[in-house]
Amino acid sequence: MFDGLKILELASVLAGPSVGQFFAELGAEVIKVENPRTAGDVTRSWKTNGEQTDDRSAYFCSCNWGKKSIALDLNKDADRAIVLQLAKRADIVLASYKPGDAEKLGVAFEQLRQENPAVIYGQISGYGPDDDRVGYDAVVQAESGFMDLNGEPDGPPTKMPVALIDVLAAHQLKEGLLIALLKKERTGEGSLVEVSLLQTAIASLANQATNWLVAGKLPRRQGSAHPNIAPYGDSFLSRDGKRLLLAVGSDRQFEQLSKVLGLGDEPGFLEAFRTNSVRVEKREELKGILAAKIRTRESGELLVAMHKKKIPAGLIQNVQEVFASSQARDLHVHADGISGVRSFVATGTPKVSAITPPPHLDAHRREIIALISA
Repeated sequence: MFDGLKILELASVLAGPSVGQFFAELGAEVIKVENPRTAGDVTRSWKTNGEQTDDRSAYFCSCNWGKKSIALDLNKDADRAIVLQLAKRADIVLASYKPGDAEKLGVAFEQLRQENPAVIYGQISGYGPDDDRVGYDAVVQAESGFMDLNGEPDGPPTKMPVALIDVLAAHQLKEGLLIALLKKERTGEGSLVEVSLLQTAIASLANQATNWLVAGKLPRRQGSAHPNIAPYGDSFLSRDGKRLLLAVGSDRQFEQLSKVLGLGDEPGFLEAFRTNSVRVEKREELKGILAAKIRTRESGELLVAMHKKKIPAGLIQNVQEVFASSQARDLHVHADGISGVRSFVATGTPKVSAITPPPHLDAHRREIIALISA
């Protein structure tokens, strides 16, 4: 799909590098420039307690497949000259500098386009071009409302267990870059595409945003429960100790659930909970009734019955259980003794059949220098 497309990655951590891996998975050449003064991308050192890996930590391996690495210090004239030569041949440059830093290093969009007018420059920042604060996912989760919404009603605001705002910002940048590539194909012009973590987060509040903006309802922490639907997000223990989650989104599905659980014939039950608005109002009463029924049933038998009736339900699984599934196995990549996960899952688009493993720091110096010396 992107054979021949040249990406220069000046970004680090998760958001920008995720975009680089996306293009690598689709056949682009991705050259990752890393700072030797920090031993490369900082995530090379982000290891879990007791993790035994080389300079390719498990975290680094989450978003750096398919790339070539070169260590260059942009504060040094000779190294900066190499980066500028790489930028001259690049179709897309990925950057994640805080405002002002790229200009100081000589690699901002306006500087690079002097030698490469058709370059597309993708910039991720924490708060946009007019705020020089460093953007960290956890802080943005706090400032954007996500943490205030996440957690149990009587518990503290809780950070999500992955850097979700970084992941969402990467998707926003991919979309912008694909539009810029289409523009370039039609006009020959380059583009500056900018995405901030904070605006990404705000744009991702979805129905929680409009619950406030449209309905005037200030969202609050509800654990896994959905503010607009019930029973949706509620989980229940089965007789064999498995935790089953329901995501009932329609009155028809609720009616089928009632029949599967043997509640449909109980006098007055369906009449009392027939509509979603009533179920939302009587959420806790309904949850208690469902919990009592589900704890008398085996999870496997109950899920088969629910799925047969098209009731959205599933078991809560740990990551090990997830990667034992066939759908997860389809996303596995393996090379050099390392396993990873593809970032692009859409079908119908050609992907690289065998992607190279995350690179050691500076592993491709000779190869990269040869590219600009030819």
